[in-house]
Amino acid sequence: MLRIIDTRTGEPVVAAPARRGLTRVQAHASGFDITNLRVLLVADLLVRALELGGTPVWALMTGERQQAELRAGAASLGIRPFEDSRDVSAGLGEAQVVHVVGEGRTAPSEGVRVAVAPVHEPHTATGTDPSALRLALLARHRDEPLRLDTEELGEAHRTLVRWRHAVAVWARQPSRPVPDEVRGQLRTAWEDDLDAPGVLRVLRRVETEPGLPDGARFETYAYADRLLGLELTRDLGAPA
Repeated sequence: MLRIIDTRTGEPVVAAPARRGLTRVQAHASGFDITNLRVLLVADLLVRALELGGTPVWALMTGERQQAELRAGAASLGIRPFEDSRDVSAGLGEAQVVHVVGEGRTAPSEGVRVAVAPVHEPHTATGTDPSALRLALLARHRDEPLRLDTEELGEAHRTLVRWRHAVAVWARQPSRPVPDEVRGQLRTAWEDDLDAPGVLRVLRRVETEPGLPDGARFETYAYADRLLGLELTRDLGAPA
């Protein structure tokens, strides 16, 4: 059961309190910068986690400036499209409403508020593989302010290249199911306040776990990528 911290109270709340009930995820992102892209990325992560749990989601984006640029930047990071709505006061009988907003920014009073810490503009990100930038943003919990430098972006790029190559190699071996213990560790991480860094730690352990069949490593990475959205299976079928 996915629980997230409500910034207003500091207490955990259930993101989907009614079984199969609709959850509205509303991202508030006004202007095109890396912090607003992080807001959309956190909202994207929340939508993916809810859908993995079988919860229907209504994903919306609210903003006033540079929306075309923001949507283009989000698409390059693998963030799925959000419905545009400037007036969502009339809901569709949602069981839960979650507002994802930049730290210190305002949001409607109803529902749960998820605050996202700022990112200092990474001038070094120019020309960076967008998936590597996504990985670098996911590597820190959303409530941690983040300064991306050349070293962090380079490490994210190297990790992504290594994992994609490894996944392509593992895919050539007989498939094996995700071990129950590993599946439990992944779900425990992302259901605990969207702990994406915790999910990444599980993948790092699986990468080198002795005795684990390569087919199970492949299925584990493919399963986790449904949440992370890093295109870890992109190189399947590429020459060795």
